Amino acid sequence: MPIAIDVCNVLEEHEIKFDLRTISAHRNPDELDIYLNELRKEGSEIGVVIAIAGLSAALPGVIASKCDLPVIGVPVSAKLMGLDSLLSMVQMPKGVPVGVVGIDNGKNAALLAIRILKLFK
Repeated sequence: MPIAIDVCNVLEEHEIKFDLRTISAHRNPDELDIYLNELRKEGSEIGVVIAIAGLSAALPGVIASKCDLPVIGVPVSAKLMGLDSLLSMVQMPKGVPVGVVGIDNGKNAALLAIRILKLFK
């Protein structure tokens, strides 16, 4: 949650509306599918997804595989100093793009999301 708070603070600073959810790709797969269906609906105001995950860090890849929005992964230093999470995110197969920032670097994820959103203004 501290990393999510960093993301929220940067987005609030830049007056960017956001939606914060706590959903695990492993523990809440049905809830994740429901949320992704909301994202895919026409008229959804979500333009970028920031997915924060540790350990196997499957969340960003699962999201990227199920929707066409840009996904930014933030690896968390839960085990192995976050290297396991980082490698899980950057080693996505072809066709499942995930942009990844540094370990525990939610602030950069938010700043990258802001830059992506500016492309569509």
